[in-house]
Amino acid sequence: MSDAVTAAHTANSPTAARNRRNRLLFMLGGVVVIGLVAWGLYWLIFASHYVSTDNAYVGADTAMVTPLVAGPVAKILVRETQVVKAGDVLVVLDDADARIAVEQAEAELAQAERKVRGYFASDTALAGQLAARDADINSADAKVAAARADLDRARTDLNRRQALAGSGAVSGDELTTAQNQYAGAQAALAVAQAARQQAQATRGAAEGSRQANNALIAGASVDQNPEVAVARAHLDAAKLALARTVIRAPIDGVVSKKSVQVGQQVQVGAALMAIVPTTSAYVDANFKEVQLRKVVIGQSVKLEADLYGGHVVYHGRVAGLSGGTGSAFSLIPAQNASGNWIKVVQRLPVRIVLDPAELKSHPLRVGLSMKATIDTASGAR
Repeated sequence: MSDAVTAAHTANSPTAARNRRNRLLFMLGGVVVIGLVAWGLYWLIFASHYVSTDNAYVGADTAMVTPLVAGPVAKILVRETQVVKAGDVLVVLDDADARIAVEQAEAELAQAERKVRGYFASDTALAGQLAARDADINSADAKVAAARADLDRARTDLNRRQALAGSGAVSGDELTTAQNQYAGAQAALAVAQAARQQAQATRGAAEGSRQANNALIAGASVDQNPEVAVARAHLDAAKLALARTVIRAPIDGVVSKKSVQVGQQVQVGAALMAIVPTTSAYVDANFKEVQLRKVVIGQSVKLEADLYGGHVVYHGRVAGLSGGTGSAFSLIPAQNASGNWIKVVQRLPVRIVLDPAELKSHPLRVGLSMKATIDTASGAR
């Protein structure tokens, strides 16, 4: 009996093993199916709303430090990698020439002010001269009137004596004397009239001089006079040039690319150094064109820097998308119209602005690598 049971068990053993294997495979298949369904649901609900790339780099609006006036470098007060604040003195140029220019401009301003005050003083003197010329004209008018009266009296005497000369009541000498007096009165009147015309002409010249002087001072005080204003503008320009011999940091940041040395003769516009801001950096993430279907401005972004690793997460938002791909703006653009063409997925730079508070806690440097993940379901803010 025992042998029969053993034989039966041995006969059924392959079937039992096969059934057990089938059950295990079925369970494994069920687990795989459940895993795939779970992953599909996760991707559909969560993962499909995120696009990420590690082709992202830190950028910043770097300020180039350039002199606005030329001159030799007298002092350099910063070093490479030094952190500076806006307004800190970076470089001092030799200001000897600028100081001389300021002193010259101050002298020119003082000279212009004295000259204009002279115009005002001349106006008073010219007014007095004009009054004197008016008096000369009045005096000439009186002399003309007196000469005309003398002429009338001489004419009357001459007419009277000429009327009596026929009767012999007047001698020839008296008649001649009367004629001479009449001629003398005519000449005196002509002289008086000429003197009046000269006085009138002199008054006209004096009035013209005063009008010309008034044109220099009319409608403005000494400080507002155009000549003084021009001199003051020259002084302001000289003072500005003197102030520009002290070169200051335009923004907060780190000194980079310092290329200036003491004694160097710098020219206007020459690059001395760069100031790289560390608290106002941004990220340019180069996403594939197929990833940008749902990306819009304002969506939230999480970023990680290789510098700090995954334990430091930055938060930002999409500020904008570039107007063209990197290849479109390269020095040698791709010739896609040529015969030898291979399609390459293009990348479009996406500008991401970062949280200033996070940047202050964990500063970044320009050019550092970043990993960016955009939440396309967050929508625009």
